[in-house]
Amino acid sequence: MNITHPPAGASGTRASHQARRAGLASFVGTAIEWYDFFIYGTASALVFGKLFFPEVSPAAGVLASFATFWVGFLARPLGGVVFGHFGDRMGRKGTLVTTLVLMGGATFLVGVLPTYAQIGVGAPLLLALLRAVQGIAVGGEWGGAVLMASESAPKGRGSFYAMMVQQGSPAGAILSTLVFLSVTTLDDAAFLSWGWRVPFLLSGLLVVVGLVIRLKVEESKDFERAKDSGEVVKLPIAEVLRTNWRTVLLGIGASVMGISSAYFTNTFVLAWTTNELHMDRQTMLYVLLACAVVQFLWQPCGALIAERVGETRFMVVSLLANVVVTIPMFLLIGSAQPVLVFCGIALAVVCTSGYYAVLAGFLARAFPSRVRYTGISLSYQLCSTLIGGTTPLIAQSVLTSGGGSIWPVAGFYTVLLLVTTVCVAALGRSGDRRETTAPRVPAAI
Repeated sequence: MNITHPPAGASGTRASHQARRAGLASFVGTAIEWYDFFIYGTASALVFGKLFFPEVSPAAGVLASFATFWVGFLARPLGGVVFGHFGDRMGRKGTLVTTLVLMGGATFLVGVLPTYAQIGVGAPLLLALLRAVQGIAVGGEWGGAVLMASESAPKGRGSFYAMMVQQGSPAGAILSTLVFLSVTTLDDAAFLSWGWRVPFLLSGLLVVVGLVIRLKVEESKDFERAKDSGEVVKLPIAEVLRTNWRTVLLGIGASVMGISSAYFTNTFVLAWTTNELHMDRQTMLYVLLACAVVQFLWQPCGALIAERVGETRFMVVSLLANVVVTIPMFLLIGSAQPVLVFCGIALAVVCTSGYYAVLAGFLARAFPSRVRYTGISLSYQLCSTLIGGTTPLIAQSVLTSGGGSIWPVAGFYTVLLLVTTVCVAALGRSGDRRETTAPRVPAAI
């Protein structure tokens, strides 16, 4: 007599294996893309002003390099809309392969780019163009990686699996900082002539590794159900703006600190401490590396706690705790003592990374599966343009115009936190919230 349990068990085992593979592929691919994005930010703070904008003062050169840094954020919504369109219509997997290749190619080309001394004004123009390509790639990457992980997750674990995508950010920061540390041991002449290029050239090898893993992942089951039931939308962006525009606006606000915090510490604080506070750049990179490790270790804990106490409550408490530690954070960083600087940044990292760990799954449940890729990409990437790319630029401008006083910058940081808190609370109460962890309500409903 035939027994039906083994096939069911085999099916469950296969689904579990697919979920783990999807989570791993999302983590690895996103870590590589964030590595590419972060090394640009680090180079903006340390070297681009000198090599691509040598005709201006050092402070103005940093501002100019931060402006090219922002170009990537300006391009991110375009990537979100374009890849969101194809991801909602043709599937998540193909778009994720494309974004990985696009990002790796642009990053590698930055590593062979001539400087201002070699080709004049063409150098910063090409730098800005390649930064725009990076922005388009990462704009399409994040939403697809979140959905590939969360839509393949076991029932009730969507947020935890989406957290694996968020782990890509500290992992990318750790990897980029380690690589930059290896080249900052060079003397200034060697670092400025060729050492800074090494992190960018390594991207080519990392992309190959990411592609091998990502090509083995199956398509998202949520997308396959939507396609089989005829729910695929012809123009996802129009559908999102017609039916979910309030959710998009709240999603933009809810993403503010998730996007800006990394660039506040990894880019602005790096420039502030190594320029105005005259800290050794290698020492400061060690501090940022340690803080990235703290974030990487804490985020899974935050996701597990949020599953038990409720996502919205956990995110709001984490953000308000960050408001409380803002003044101590800046006082500690302003001491210019490495141990105290680490303690200051780590205070903020623990608070912010708990909220950040849950953000991806939180946003994913706000949109129906038929337009989910476009919806979360539009929210997150519009926020990146408005807030993420401007954060180091505004913070540096406020610091410069304030005569070096850090307190106006602390006020700016606090405003970002409060805006995020209000929007997270509002989105958590919204009637548009949806449960999307697989398996869920059939897509035809």
